[in-house]
Amino acid sequence: MTTKPDSGKQSGLILEIEGGCATITLNRPERHNALSQQDMDDLCETLEVVNANVELRVLILTGTGEKSFCSGAFLGDLADRKFKGDPLQRLAETLENMRLITICAFNGSVYGGGVEVSLCCDFRIGVEGMRMFVPPARLGIHYPEKGLQRFISRLGLGVTKRILLAIETFQSHTLVDIGFVDYLVQRDNLQERSHKLAAELMQLAPLSLETMKATLNEIARGEVDADKVRSRISLCAKSVDHQEAMRARAEKRPAVFTRQ
Repeated sequence: MTTKPDSGKQSGLILEIEGGCATITLNRPERHNALSQQDMDDLCETLEVVNANVELRVLILTGTGEKSFCSGAFLGDLADRKFKGDPLQRLAETLENMRLITICAFNGSVYGGGVEVSLCCDFRIGVEGMRMFVPPARLGIHYPEKGLQRFISRLGLGVTKRILLAIETFQSHTLVDIGFVDYLVQRDNLQERSHKLAAELMQLAPLSLETMKATLNEIARGEVDADKVRSRISLCAKSVDHQEAMRARAEKRPAVFTRQ
């Protein structure tokens, strides 16, 4: 299944669904996949539709072209003050809070707000030769509190200062060293590696993945609720999937999970 939200013109997004995996591709290569407010609104809506589909387990977020995954907010809109509210933070929170396990597959370099978008994904797969930098201090911009918290919780205070204060440009292998990229592959292997990781995740118990993801993100934000965590632990322990996993282990066969 492939859909393009704006059929009358080039769409900023392409959605493809195969089995339990959805792939959303940013489709503005002529401007390094920079996101206008409309693009961000469309992406939020698409994420919400995908997240509501109980048949889906994993999301891959990638981009068109070989130069850039995403260069953040479209500066033409920013200069013209066309943004209403903070659409980038709305997008970041929507992506971070998804039920699905999310994989960012970098088809190229990533800049500005695109870095924060990728940090909202659970896993990041990079390609040899990609670069990353974030230039708010060159634009006279102060990052929002939640965005700064996201950088620090994922990468640590020291690396965050290198990114946001020194505006350091990071090359592909350094991105692995600082923990920004989880896996680094040759460009020709990106799709294969992304779908391999998605397939591995789809073999695991979905309730376990979804509830642990939620708890881990809450811990990272300093918002963990012990009662909520206990409830999730109990839900998984009493689930049909847990019983199936125990039977499959005893019978030496792969488990067949149903998210129940």
